[in-house]
Amino acid sequence: MPVATRDRPTNRQGLDMAPTSRIPGLRDLSVADRRKAVADAAGLDPAAISAFDPAHGLTSELADHMIENVAGILGLPIGVATNFVVNGSDVLVPMAIEEASVVAAASNAAKVARVHGGFTTSSTPPIMQAQVQIIGISDPEAGRVRLLEARDELIELANAQDPKLVEFGGGVRDISVRLVPSRAGTYVVAHLQVDVRDAMGANAVNTMAEAVASRAAEIAGGRSLLRILTNKADMRLARARAVFDAETLGGPEVVDNIIHAAALAESDPYRAATHNKGIMNGITAVVLATGNDTRAVEAGAHSHAISPDGRYTSLSRFEKDADGNVAGVLELPMPVGLVGGATKVHPAAQAAIKLLGVTTASELAEIITAVGLAQNFAAVRALATEGIQRGHMSLHARNIASSVGATPDEVPVVAARMVADKKVRVDYAEQILAEVRAGR
Repeated sequence: MPVATRDRPTNRQGLDMAPTSRIPGLRDLSVADRRKAVADAAGLDPAAISAFDPAHGLTSELADHMIENVAGILGLPIGVATNFVVNGSDVLVPMAIEEASVVAAASNAAKVARVHGGFTTSSTPPIMQAQVQIIGISDPEAGRVRLLEARDELIELANAQDPKLVEFGGGVRDISVRLVPSRAGTYVVAHLQVDVRDAMGANAVNTMAEAVASRAAEIAGGRSLLRILTNKADMRLARARAVFDAETLGGPEVVDNIIHAAALAESDPYRAATHNKGIMNGITAVVLATGNDTRAVEAGAHSHAISPDGRYTSLSRFEKDADGNVAGVLELPMPVGLVGGATKVHPAAQAAIKLLGVTTASELAEIITAVGLAQNFAAVRALATEGIQRGHMSLHARNIASSVGATPDEVPVVAARMVADKKVRVDYAEQILAEVRAGR
């Protein structure tokens, strides 16, 4: 199923043009011209993404309705990753992040993946779970079975809390019950498995859990305590896979180095932590840009990285395929939504959704997962070849140059000198800037 669905733009002759994620020379344009180029490539009126301009984005008045005690607004850069093809459709990806090199790295990895058709994605139904903890049960084994016997009654009670969700095809699909031993006793924990459709789902499942808690406790023979969703969203998975061309990468030795680097992350939790952080660089940036809950996604991802034997391991897998290319796969929970929360309130988040062209939460989840795989591959490739610092430091140097007061005309000069001399430091930037100004 195509991921991007939007009206097709037309050229000057009025002929249909497919949206494209290839925008050569984008980095050489001004910020305003980049917005126009991105909108044109996506087949959008530039006004659709005008909220990316701080002058037209989130206001203090709107922010005051989003959280408590608002005192201001923190801005973050929104970059657009190019070159992505997801399920056969070109996609331009908005990414909100403060770290240099992330957007460029994702774009570059996507360009390599284009050689073999880009990213193929899939996902499970949008099932979120809420837990109801029941304590003080004298016969927990029997209490568990009593709750399972009352399955239909509890599902009906839960679904009555959100008839609109049920009307749209969602609602509780099943109930499971677990016994959880602890130092304070054995708890009976009931799980409501809820299809939340295009929502992230926290509010819906929490409301349902609170509604059934008293009745569930009565049936089980105890007292209800916690009733809240779990962010271990292992029933709501998104998957992405891609083939990264060996010749484009530089040949068999580079492929082998990438496989070895990825294998270390699978086996060593110290490497896995940084490896997975690279995945989340891409994922969190898109989740944030679209107004979704970054903490929920991160919690679900890292809990998913615990293997059945209790080891923390890599979320992704890289292998050599029969043709000698790198085949990459990423699967993880992706609880994101298009309705409710900041996604429907924040102007820039709304603009990001328009740019992506997605119409369902599943489409959004799949694109985000593809970006995570691209970001991960870019980092592993850099580590296995030139090292991570070369590309990262060239962009970091620009930030340092700006921080010491270099003007837009001076920044490239100061940054280039720091990189050439391999001294990307604030004190050296100050020295170079003084020399530049003294030489005028």
